[in-house]
Amino acid sequence: MKKTFHLLLLPMLMIGSLAQAADLIPIKVHRDANCGCCKKWISHLEANGFKVEDHVEADMSRFKQQHGVPPRLASCHTAIINGKFVEGHVPAEQVLALSKRDDLLGVAAPGMPMGSPGMEMDGMSDAYQVIGLKKDGADVVVADYPAH
Repeated sequence: MKKTFHLLLLPMLMIGSLAQAADLIPIKVHRDANCGCCKKWISHLEANGFKVEDHVEADMSRFKQQHGVPPRLASCHTAIINGKFVEGHVPAEQVLALSKRDDLLGVAAPGMPMGSPGMEMDGMSDAYQVIGLKKDGADVVVADYPAH
């Protein structure tokens, strides 16, 4: 009886895993080979429902320029999702919210704010903002994260 139950259960578990994998949100992350915080940010995305395609780039400055990331919004890594950029340590909730913002070319957490996803340091954090780049080139604050 137990063997029959396990044999019936196995396909259900596999189907559940496949359905779960299909629900993951694809995102491409481009980073420097030696960046540890980029890998931590990737882990943050994966823990929040993203399927990350990790790309190591030889020239991140050129990549950022090719994808419309202005130097004032630059950070260490750049992700591309649905044709829009996500620059730096943007929390997963703001990456998800980007899909609802047709007015934006992308979002950024400029610099490398301490306490942002991938930049956690012993409970210390800086206040930071997630900035959206509008199609007309203007910046707009899409989220404020206070220090804690």
